[in-house]
Amino acid sequence: MDEEITIIDSNTRNEIIKNFFINNKKNLIGGFSIILILIIGYLSMKEVKERDKIKLANQFNIVTINFNIEDKQTTIDQLIKLINENDATYSPLALYFLIDNNLLDNKNEINLLFDELINETSLDEEIRNLIIYKKALFNSEFSSENVLLQILNPIINSESIWKSHSLYLIAEYFYSKNQKQKAKEFFNQILLLANANNEIKIESQKRLNRDFGE
Repeated sequence: MDEEITIIDSNTRNEIIKNFFINNKKNLIGGFSIILILIIGYLSMKEVKERDKIKLANQFNIVTINFNIEDKQTTIDQLIKLINENDATYSPLALYFLIDNNLLDNKNEINLLFDELINETSLDEEIRNLIIYKKALFNSEFSSENVLLQILNPIINSESIWKSHSLYLIAEYFYSKNQKQKAKEFFNQILLLANANNEIKIESQKRLNRDFGE
């Protein structure tokens, strides 16, 4: 008797499943088709991105290898074009090449290129913070303290690994301007940071001991 009930229950269950697939055949086919299209689309997009990455890498390598100071404008134009591609790898490298080789004289133009990377390029948070720090480092030679602090505020107000670097840059900036009390305050902030770079922390303590008698 129990076996007969089990057989009947099994047949009923199989019939329910069969009817479910029959009644929902169109919906199931449509659902599987959508999933298949999404998978194909994702793989295609991934392939396109990888192909574009290789293309940008080749462009960067060709531009930098063929760099000739006598035809620097061509290099400048090509590197700026790379920066405006907003690629997380080769756009920053293009800007660093421009700066390291002193190819641009216009400081405002360089700052605009920094802003393009910081605001328009999809970057890991700490990579973005590094670029902000590099922008501040570039500006520290000619900008006012207000401009420098404004640039570095996103890092200073965070727990970034570049926070101690930023504080040290500001401390050195104030020290170079003979504003020693302000410099001292920023050196001391570095010593209080839990995640401060160890070398910067040691150097800050040395500066406090040597220049401020602490």
